[in-house]
Amino acid sequence: MAIKERKERERQDMRNLIIDSATQLFLKQGYDKTSIRTIAEDIEYSPATIYLYFKDKDEIFYVIHENAFAILDKQFRKHDSIENPFDRLIAVCKTYVKFAMDNPDYYDLMFIMRAPLSQIKSEEKWDAGECAFEYVLDTIAACLEANLIKPMDKYVLAISVWSFGHGLVSLYVRERLSVMEMPDDVMLIMMESSVNFFLENLRV
Repeated sequence: MAIKERKERERQDMRNLIIDSATQLFLKQGYDKTSIRTIAEDIEYSPATIYLYFKDKDEIFYVIHENAFAILDKQFRKHDSIENPFDRLIAVCKTYVKFAMDNPDYYDLMFIMRAPLSQIKSEEKWDAGECAFEYVLDTIAACLEANLIKPMDKYVLAISVWSFGHGLVSLYVRERLSVMEMPDDVMLIMMESSVNFFLENLRV
């Protein structure tokens, strides 16, 4: 292996080590308590070493948020085999809800916290988020083409569906639904029923 290739592999291995550590610390103790210093202590390197691979904490969390979107996208893709696009839309929305309930910290980082925004702005694009949105958009377009839902601009419909799902799960993630004192399995049924109710109102 050429020296350049070996150095690049070693650099990527170090970046992966930092990201793995930051992810575990984030899931264990939250965003605020995860810092360059705590990551450095966890992997037994100096904070200065971290800065050789990432310019700041936001850049690290941008990668974590991208990885979280990859997990969500993989779960979405499991529904590719559902032929009826409306049934696929229901499945995708329920997957979105279940993902948020199973991964509240990831969801918070992906859709609620401002943390990765500075990096997103510097990149001038949001590939990870756009990929998830495009899947919903394409599914809705298929529903429209098959005359399964009321005719409307596909972007308006996609934003409406996303906004409903986001509002619903944000109440859960930020513990606003805790006043209902429901066990998680009952809460999931209630939230999925809400999704069904919303989507059925779009059906022709």
